[in-house]
Amino acid sequence: MKTRTIAYWVTTGFVALGFAFGGAMDLIGGKEVVEGMAHLGYAPYVATLLGIWKVLGAIAILAPGLPRLKELAYAGMLFDLTGASFSHAMSGDPVGKIVTPLVLLALVAASYALRPSTRILGSLFASRTDKATTPAVSVATA
Repeated sequence: MKTRTIAYWVTTGFVALGFAFGGAMDLIGGKEVVEGMAHLGYAPYVATLLGIWKVLGAIAILAPGLPRLKELAYAGMLFDLTGASFSHAMSGDPVGKIVTPLVLLALVAASYALRPSTRILGSLFASRTDKATTPAVSVATA
């Protein structure tokens, strides 16, 4: 197995595990989650919504095929993690709580950058793109 493929699956595995676990904790809605949301200024139901999207995102990046869904999942992870970092910063939290989502974001970026061509949007339709960019022969010049 190529080094790039191994690196992709390791980073993707960590990202999927992190989002699945975090999403499950949000869905369970324990005391720490409710207190954390309140500290950041969010209503408790926001954790439920985030939990659903995190679990679905973890599933999407692991599932075979579905490149468009993967693009949306990676974008959602970017929004979630930058939003978490910003929320912690605006709440006056220590640097560790601000940086932690950004470290996970680096893993998300690595997973995104290392993904195989079969998991990239557009690679499945390369033949259509090639035909669309081929210049048409004009009747006048033929």
